[in-house]
Amino acid sequence: MATRKQRKRRQKGRRHEYEYVYVDDEGHEVEAAPEEVRADKRTNGKAPEPLMRGGRKIEPPSWQKVGKRALWIGPLMFLTLTLIAKELTLVQRLTQTALMLGLFLPVSYLMDRTLYRSVSRRKSPPR
Repeated sequence: MATRKQRKRRQKGRRHEYEYVYVDDEGHEVEAAPEEVRADKRTNGKAPEPLMRGGRKIEPPSWQKVGKRALWIGPLMFLTLTLIAKELTLVQRLTQTALMLGLFLPVSYLMDRTLYRSVSRRKSPPR
């Protein structure tokens, strides 16, 4: 069973965002002054950064990030080809890996761009 203090905190968290209420030393709920409501620390007059649900910041897409991804996915593709297609020569496996990376990397960039745009659009205020 939650304590009274815990129940009050939960109730306070469930209220709408526009309702600012504080609990004073005696345990009474006190409404916030209008000046405090306007000076909300979360906005600071800036546009919010695109965030995912977990609160992680989504960075804009870049080919540099895709290149870093290729550094660890390329060897994994090569090892997978080595295990699956043992009849291929080394040159054939390297060629197949290069072709797969040539398809994968632009698609990876497009997926990053799509994710960034959708999160940015969701977080930006309506026009």
